[in-house]
Amino acid sequence: MAHTGRGGARRTGTPRRPPRKQAPPKRDRAPREQPPTPEPPRTFRLGVVPGATPGKWIDRWRERLPHVTLELVPLEVATQRAPIDAGDVDAALIRLPIEPHDLHVIRLYDESAVVVASIDSALTAAEELDPDDLAGEIVIVPRDDVLGPIRLPGTEAPRFDPPETTADAIATVAAGVGIVVVPMSLARLHHRRDVTYRPLRGAPASTVALAWHADRTTPDVDTFVGIVRGRTSNSSR
Repeated sequence: MAHTGRGGARRTGTPRRPPRKQAPPKRDRAPREQPPTPEPPRTFRLGVVPGATPGKWIDRWRERLPHVTLELVPLEVATQRAPIDAGDVDAALIRLPIEPHDLHVIRLYDESAVVVASIDSALTAAEELDPDDLAGEIVIVPRDDVLGPIRLPGTEAPRFDPPETTADAIATVAAGVGIVVVPMSLARLHHRRDVTYRPLRGAPASTVALAWHADRTTPDVDTFVGIVRGRTSNSSR
């Protein structure tokens, strides 16, 4: 249909189409980064002597390296070095002293010594004991003793063979025979209802340390060393 504008002029033809918008030039897409290849599962073997308490470090290890299983390997103090030399453990929580040749050793903490006695013993009347308080007592030293010789004037040696283990010695004490001097952690480890313990002032401490073979310092060992030293995952060595 024709339309009439001003002056009667007739306007004909098709309406103009709006100009097409030009598409923006295509940008080259950056290649997508490939996700890192997950590490294969493996095991970190940690030797542990009786009384050592690695619980808090194990929790941090599992948070930091969930794909690496931490396996605890029980050790005896008398033979604690052999599994390290043989490569049966990657690192170990040991008790000093230890021959440091070919080893890296980090002192971790000292444990106080305590006197384990029967709950019926008169020694339990005191909160802490002095060596003089033990005069007349029979001091039992098990074959797996970790403190070494302790001078306790006035005490007596038992008239029977030394028990093989600390647990055996404490069982003897529970029967009302003698006392045992051990690090506090071992008194707690072998706790019984019929015995108790008191701190012994002036007694030597037992030092727990981390040790590993100098020729086998792996990235996992470095990670565990960082954990026990309190480094975070973002800390530099």
